[in-house]
Amino acid sequence: MPNQQQLFALFAALNLIAFLLYGTDKLFAKANRSRISEKALLLTSALGASPGALIGMVVFNHKTSKPKFRYGVPALLALHSAASYWLSYS
Repeated sequence: MPNQQQLFALFAALNLIAFLLYGTDKLFAKANRSRISEKALLLTSALGASPGALIGMVVFNHKTSKPKFRYGVPALLALHSAASYWLSYS
């Protein structure tokens, strides 16, 4: 079983990847290049990287007008926060 430092490192890496995916997709959109699928962007959020995804959305102003991102990513963040709290204090 991984220790707390390993879990933190994994969580940080996942969130950095999500942040970079949103930034990369925004660059690809501006350059009319092949895009990262919405499914992949949402999947990274669902796998625990909702903070990185939300920060990426705000910093890069990307996918903020699409309802499934505008409401879905913050909902995932709330769910992940509640699960983290429950796991920490149960």
